[in-house]
Amino acid sequence: MKPTVPRLSVVLLLLTGCLSCVGAVAGPPQAAGQASAVQVAQRVDEHYNHLRSLRARFSEQYTGMGMERDETGTLLLERAGVTGAGRMRWDYSSPAGKYFLLDGRYAYFYAPGNEQVQRMRASQLDDLRSPLRFLLGHTKIASELTGLRAAASGADFVLTGVPRGAEKRIASVALTVTADGRIESMTIREQDGSVTRFTLSGEEDNPALAPDTFHFSAPRGVSVSDGLPPA
Repeated sequence: MKPTVPRLSVVLLLLTGCLSCVGAVAGPPQAAGQASAVQVAQRVDEHYNHLRSLRARFSEQYTGMGMERDETGTLLLERAGVTGAGRMRWDYSSPAGKYFLLDGRYAYFYAPGNEQVQRMRASQLDDLRSPLRFLLGHTKIASELTGLRAAASGADFVLTGVPRGAEKRIASVALTVTADGRIESMTIREQDGSVTRFTLSGEEDNPALAPDTFHFSAPRGVSVSDGLPPA
């Protein structure tokens, strides 16, 4: 059965790269259809490179293995370098109470009704080479996705590639980005035919986040179990 947490073994690591990646786009933005894949990727790098933190609403749709799932919530990010490591939190409004938290050292997964919070070291997540590595602080998109290509989609672009090292699991990742490099959605197609789509909206750049935003506290009566991330 597929997990009900964010597809973290499929979506995490690109969420740990672009807020501190390096590389600017030379010259003004080109019209849709005129920019190369590398140029579009650089626009994304450049946009998130200047951020310290980010807040956005997200929706997550999953289809596969005879199931469909539609979830929503708020994503909070803090770039690597602010506190020594990239941190993030997915707070779900549907289903309410579910969350994923990365505090820079550990990652925690919890869904209401579970008897345990699942915990793992952040370094274990780094080894998974998931396709969202570009929002917290490590790697450029152009070096993270192989076979990178770009196509115009109205005024936007769609960047498509395969996360390096994850070819056996992931068939493709498609990012829809604006001409100025802001990510609007990401679609992950796995080799087993399942599809996960994340849509981001209401992005707020550099919000002031409470000091305890990324502090983990186990729900009352719930224990913490160390283990590997969901498959």
